[in-house]
Amino acid sequence: MADPYRLKPALQVIREGNPGKRSIRETVRIPAAALVEPDWTDTFPPVRGNQERTKVNARCRAVASEEWQRVVPVLTQNAGLGDVDTAALKDYCVCVARIDECERELSRNGLLLMGERGWQKNGATTIVGQYRTQLSRYIRELGLSPSARTSLTAPEIDPDDDIFD
Repeated sequence: MADPYRLKPALQVIREGNPGKRSIRETVRIPAAALVEPDWTDTFPPVRGNQERTKVNARCRAVASEEWQRVVPVLTQNAGLGDVDTAALKDYCVCVARIDECERELSRNGLLLMGERGWQKNGATTIVGQYRTQLSRYIRELGLSPSARTSLTAPEIDPDDDIFD
């Protein structure tokens, strides 16, 4: 009978630090699980009486879903992610959708806006900067950049393990 657990790279060591100075090549065993895409309408709901906000949230849902579908298969295969990683992946996708929203705002209204005291920086520039900082943390944590992938190892797969059982 196949082991219901698969080997996972030491993402826990990467996330939590390495106070015991363990080898980064150590592995953590977690149950194999399919990651289920969240219901994006919980995060980006339609807004009654506000057609513009509803439109923006619909685009955010589409961007988040597209990003989820793009990265989850790769991460599941290469990094051995499981159910416990759903929250981090959801937050990653929300960051991508919010960055898209901010960039669209900046494209529509510009980097500077005329305010009561003259030209002022569009608030979306600050917000997008904060989201990009958070996104870079998720990219490192999830191994989505080339440098982050060097510290990850692919899970060992038993050739006798039939994934379609």
